[in-house]
Amino acid sequence: MNGNAAVPAPVPAVDSCAEVNAGEREVLRQRGQREVFCGLTGIIWLHRKIQDAFFLVIGSRTCAHLIQSAAGVMIFAEPRFATAIIGERDLAGLADANDELDRVTDRLLARRPDIRLLFLVGSCPSEVIKLDLDKAAQRLSKRHAPSVRVLNYSGSGIETTFTQGEDACLASLVPCLPAANANESSLMVVGALADVVEDQLLRLFGDLGVGPVGFLPQRAANKLPPVGPKTRFLLAQPFLGDTARALEARGARHIQAPFPFGVEGTTAWLRAAADVWGVDEDRFNRVTAPARQRAGRALARYQDMLAGRRFFFFPDSQLEIPIARFLARELAMTPLEIGTPYLHRQHLAAELALLPEDAQLSEGQDVERQLDRCAALRPDITVCGLGLANPLEAQGLTTKWSIELLFTPIHGYEQAGDLAELFARPLQRNTALAV
Repeated sequence: MNGNAAVPAPVPAVDSCAEVNAGEREVLRQRGQREVFCGLTGIIWLHRKIQDAFFLVIGSRTCAHLIQSAAGVMIFAEPRFATAIIGERDLAGLADANDELDRVTDRLLARRPDIRLLFLVGSCPSEVIKLDLDKAAQRLSKRHAPSVRVLNYSGSGIETTFTQGEDACLASLVPCLPAANANESSLMVVGALADVVEDQLLRLFGDLGVGPVGFLPQRAANKLPPVGPKTRFLLAQPFLGDTARALEARGARHIQAPFPFGVEGTTAWLRAAADVWGVDEDRFNRVTAPARQRAGRALARYQDMLAGRRFFFFPDSQLEIPIARFLARELAMTPLEIGTPYLHRQHLAAELALLPEDAQLSEGQDVERQLDRCAALRPDITVCGLGLANPLEAQGLTTKWSIELLFTPIHGYEQAGDLAELFARPLQRNTALAV
C-alpha cells in the first residue's frame, strides 16, 4: 500500500418498474441501472466538520482521484484525508495487507500528531479482497491509545448512494458516545451541519429553553454528545437511517419532524422539539418570528422567477423529497417527478404529507427510462448528478447539480434564501447567455 492522498460504473439490476403504495401515495419503484457517486464523497464535508479527525481510504488510485477531484484540493493545502492505495503486491498476496496498513498508519500518525480520531474507510477494492477493517481498527486503536481512537466504516460505491458515507461514518461513532446522566433530558441534532448553521440553531434552542443540545458529529473528537434513555434526537438529514437505529439501540428516541429546509420546514422542525420541552406558543413565536421574517424577505426575491417553474429530480442525494416540498410550497414551483434513491417512509412521513397530491414519486432508478420521461416532460430545471448534467444540457435542459445541496449550507432560516438561489442561478445563467 502507498499512503498517497469517478463515479462508479452503474450497477446492473433487473430492469423493472412497479407501482407501490407509500401511505396514501403511489410510488414508482425502479430497479435498473443507476448513476450515483460513491460513499467516499462524504469525506469532503466530514473532514471539514470534525476538525481533529483524519479519513484514510483503503482503496485504489481511482478512489484517490475521485476525492481529490471532488474536493478541489489546492496544492498548498494539507487536507485531513488520504488514500492508502492497494497495489499489485497486495492484490497478489505477496504482501500482508494488514502489515502494510499498520505501516501506513504509523507513518501518518507520526507525521500528523494533531489527529485524535482516525477513520479507516473501506472501498470497493478493500471489500473485494476481504480486508477486515473492523479488526484492523480495533488493533490500531489499542496500539495508538489513548491519544488516537481508530474507527472504520464503508464508503463503498456498492451502497445506496453517496450520502450513505455520512450515515455509515456517524453510525460508527454512536458506540463511542458517552453515557448520559440517567436523570437528565437532552436533545441531540444528528447530521453534519456547517458551523455557522450549528451556531444559529444553538442560539434558537437556547432562546426557546430547549436543551442541553449536542450535535453529532461534533467539531472535536473528544466532545461527543452523551446519549441515554432521556436523550431525544432530531435528524438534520433524511439519509441517516443506520445512525438513527444505532441511537435508538442506545435508548435515545427520535422526534418525528419535517426537515429544516426553508421557513416551513425549519419552523416545524423546531416546533417538534419545543413541544417535547413544553415550550408555549407565545414564546415559540416570539423567539422565531424575527428569523422567519428575514427568511420570508429572502425568499421573496426569487418567487417571481421560480413560481410556476416545473422541476424534475433524478435520484441522487436522498434530499430530494424535503427539497421538493420546499420548492413546491414556498416557491410555488411544480414537481413533475421526485426521484430518490431510497424512500425511508418513517423518517419522511411528515414530508410526504406536505407534498402536492399529484406529485409523482419514484424510488430507486432505471436511468434509461427516467431519462426518457425527463426528455418527454421537458422540465424547466432538472436536478441530477454530475454524470447526467452535461448530456441533459446538450439536449437543451437546464440542470442543477444535486451534490451542491450537500456542499452548500442550506439548513435553517438564515439559509432559506441561499437554498432558493441555488435553483434560481441556472435560470439566471440561461437568461444572461441568451442576451
